Amino acid sequence: MSNGARRIESGRGLSRISTWAGHGRIALPAAISVAVCALLLLLPDRALAAVGEETQFVLNSFSFLIWGALVMWMCAGFTMLESGSVRTKNASVICLKNIGLYSIAGLMFYLIGYNIMYVGVDEGGWFGTLTLFYGTTGEEVELLNAADDAAKAAAAGAVLGNGYSTMSDWFFQMVFVATTASIVSGTLAERVKLWSFLLFITVLTAIIYPVIGSWTWGGGWLSAMGFQDFAGSTIVHSTGGWAALAGALVVGARKGKFRADGSVKSTPPSNVPAVTLGVFILWLGWFGFNGGSQLALSGAVDAVAISNILANTNLAAAAGVLAAMALSRPVLGRVDLLASLNGAIGGLVAITAGPDIVEHYWAVVIGGVGGAIIVLGMKLLDRLKIDDVVGAVPAHLFAGIWGTIAASIAAGADLGVQIVGILAIGAFVFVASWVVWWLIDKTVGARITPITEELGQDVAELGIEAYPEFVVVPDMDD
Repeated sequence: MSNGARRIESGRGLSRISTWAGHGRIALPAAISVAVCALLLLLPDRALAAVGEETQFVLNSFSFLIWGALVMWMCAGFTMLESGSVRTKNASVICLKNIGLYSIAGLMFYLIGYNIMYVGVDEGGWFGTLTLFYGTTGEEVELLNAADDAAKAAAAGAVLGNGYSTMSDWFFQMVFVATTASIVSGTLAERVKLWSFLLFITVLTAIIYPVIGSWTWGGGWLSAMGFQDFAGSTIVHSTGGWAALAGALVVGARKGKFRADGSVKSTPPSNVPAVTLGVFILWLGWFGFNGGSQLALSGAVDAVAISNILANTNLAAAAGVLAAMALSRPVLGRVDLLASLNGAIGGLVAITAGPDIVEHYWAVVIGGVGGAIIVLGMKLLDRLKIDDVVGAVPAHLFAGIWGTIAASIAAGADLGVQIVGILAIGAFVFVASWVVWWLIDKTVGARITPITEELGQDVAELGIEAYPEFVVVPDMDD
């Protein structure tokens, strides 16, 4: 079941009453439970159904908000990972880019993105409405403004039928947009202009990503074909990866990264603990990313499904780490720290298309292959002389493609439809992103000046250093 599919069913009623007991002091809680049960038995069936419907509404809405907050925290993970991966002279601008892209994503998804993605999308269509702004429904406004209990009860009927509050759903969907934007930041670090980058993010979050979302989670033509992507291996991660790849091709590599003799200059992380912390934050946030995509928390079925999803998510990440560690020595010549850390992300991205599987060993296989893809992908980009500072293209694009295909192996998706979806989304996102990057480069310029690249963006663009007590040593390899 996809992120955008509305799985919530109203009126299931209360399935059980939970009681609390501890350290032998059970008399009072037990008495209260008995009294509550007796009261519920005395209620008319209609009143009991209303209690269940409202409880379901509250749990669903609350889960959207909590899962969404976890996904939002992934932006902090990307910030730590990226700022620790770049040279210290570019760490501050990375921090500004990440909080800037999150802010832009929120505003653009409110302004037009959500409407394009979900509102008015015809079955099998291409995109939704181009109307501006999205907000609380009229029924919810009436509920908030109701003057007395009778008016509240009348307004609540229409509100509860939706199964969740309108803006809780908007918030959960919005943080996925920010995740897509964060992927682009890491790939193009250290040589893309701040304002040019934010301009691209505006187009990505307002138009490019919402159009992809309308094709799939919004009920558009790929959804009608049966394309399956539970939480976004392709819809979120490959979209960000294609956009990052297009930008890397337009902007070019960092100065001195690929030498004239064909060798590749090593650019190890400047702050290893920060990168590691960032990966752990992303790992934590992924539980909200995948678990929240169940889109309901209203009964035993959802509880079991979410438990499986979180377990599979964890298994895939762990397998990705170990696979990357094992493969990095024969492929990269050493046990590579960045590759190993990215192995966790590769495993997470790969399982995201189908984390609701019940055969848990498949999560280990899918995640392990995702981790291996990271190592091979990093080597491939070096051979092609494509500069990806944090390895985001292998982690999000390559592993995302694998995860979407793997959903046909382990999660019941149709392989032909999955391939059509991968190709269609890849073609649209890459071409659209390349055109936007090209236009930016030809107008305001996409790449920083040579002197800015030498001094670092922190000093040249922001006038602030991330680590002012450090002495900058000239890079003798340039």
